[in-house]
Amino acid sequence: MANKTLFSSIKSKFARANTVNEAGGSAYKLTPKHALAQMAATGCFNGVYYASSDSQLDELRKLIDQVDDNVFLAKLAVYSRERTYMKDMPAALLAVLSKRDTELMHRVFERVVDNGRVLRTLFQMIRSGQFGRTSLSSSLQRAFQRWLNEASVGKLLSASIGNNPSLRDVLRMARPTPQDNERRALFGWLTDKESDKWAPATEADLPAQVQTLMAYRQAETAEAQVLFAADLSVRWDLLADAAKGPLVWKAIARQMGPQALRMNLNTLLRHKVLGTGKADREMVDYVASRLADAKEIRRSRQFPYQFLAAYLNAAAEVPQQIKAALHEAAEIACGNVPELPGPVIIGLDTSGSMSCPVTGHRGRGSTTKMRCVDVAALFAAAILRRNPDSVVVPFDTQAYDVRTDPSDSILSLSERLAKYGGGGTDCSIPLHQANTKYRKRKFAGVVLVSDNESWVYSNQAFHAGRQGATGVLTEWQTFVANQQRMGVSSPKLVCINIQPYGSTQAPERDDVLNIGGFSDAVFQVVASYLSDDAARFVAEVESIEL
Repeated sequence: MANKTLFSSIKSKFARANTVNEAGGSAYKLTPKHALAQMAATGCFNGVYYASSDSQLDELRKLIDQVDDNVFLAKLAVYSRERTYMKDMPAALLAVLSKRDTELMHRVFERVVDNGRVLRTLFQMIRSGQFGRTSLSSSLQRAFQRWLNEASVGKLLSASIGNNPSLRDVLRMARPTPQDNERRALFGWLTDKESDKWAPATEADLPAQVQTLMAYRQAETAEAQVLFAADLSVRWDLLADAAKGPLVWKAIARQMGPQALRMNLNTLLRHKVLGTGKADREMVDYVASRLADAKEIRRSRQFPYQFLAAYLNAAAEVPQQIKAALHEAAEIACGNVPELPGPVIIGLDTSGSMSCPVTGHRGRGSTTKMRCVDVAALFAAAILRRNPDSVVVPFDTQAYDVRTDPSDSILSLSERLAKYGGGGTDCSIPLHQANTKYRKRKFAGVVLVSDNESWVYSNQAFHAGRQGATGVLTEWQTFVANQQRMGVSSPKLVCINIQPYGSTQAPERDDVLNIGGFSDAVFQVVASYLSDDAARFVAEVESIEL
């Protein structure tokens, strides 16, 4: 007979770890498609706790070389833009497609390049030479020309905001042929009429929207600017530079949508839109009511993430009424979080590496205040709010007891949860708690929200002899056996990784889902998986219709 120890059937349950993660701990390597999807849903080409921006780019190129399925690349580009709201990663995938499959590149171009910022990002990536070219190929030039000719006037004006590269740079290299005098005049205005193609048009040919914008910028008084601004439906940024004082800024604020208001509270404060006087009180009331408009939040399916970002970034001087509106809005947004089929253990990683900005370090002044731990804590709080019988276990190398107060708002709860820990990382801790402290309770599964960089294992003696499996997988097998004894037929483990790393603590299989991302799309995938839906992360990407 073969060696029974070596060939025990238990091996199928305790798969040997086959890689080492960035923190030096045992882990399981994701397949190239899965690792690429993980990176596309979380990577921002900025330095994170365990990876530099250069190493992320190198890893992206290595993974792309290992994935010869161009249709998958096209679907992933669309998924990362439309579902996880990334900007840099979908542009990078589109740049790759421009060399590998131009037909697919054209099919998804407009879905990925849905605004001028992504257009300029793609242009920047191409010129950098990092993806094998330094200028527009004839095929890419046609795609850029099509976008520039078909974009609305408002979209082109919005695209003109920003430099390095500017829309002027894009127009000069793409050299689109205008379809009529109005578009010819607009291209000329956007580039100071540098091209003979656009010179014959006159100022009278400019779209009415542009003529009104010019009049607004040339107006000599604030009162005149307010009148012109009332006739403009353009991005507030286009009005900002020429605005003559608080009166005009208040008019601009009234034209902002709820999202623009939420993202620019400090700007409005700086320009004296929000103050203590009677007129200012009216503006505070207006902004607060717009932020917490329940009908708008439900209609646009906003999730708590956006409101936490605004709350964390709001200056101390922002009126409390507006901060209270953010709390109220986040509560309303919880109604958009799907309910799970049963209570779950929520493992919330509060270790030191989770203090990294969720989108990486961008340099002074532009790095987000939203940390990985803030996102993880919000995910935990949102799941708990919709599934109140669930249990949150904050952890680093130990578990922390949490007493939730029903009167806590979701933003207050997430802020409190994010303050635990700060040490090393042992992702098996929440599962160990489930198997000991909560062993007599039934759960639909376990949701781990982490960067998956586990490198400490606190309970080595208990799991000696498990043949090199990670602590998470070992504890998970104990959890499954215990839950099945209590009548839970198929508990599930979900590992949500919010950083662009290519390993996990539990290998992908029927009862384990590894998903990457920190956007609201994660909630839907988790809910469908726990409800026995067949949707998984890579399958979710592959379900995109082209």
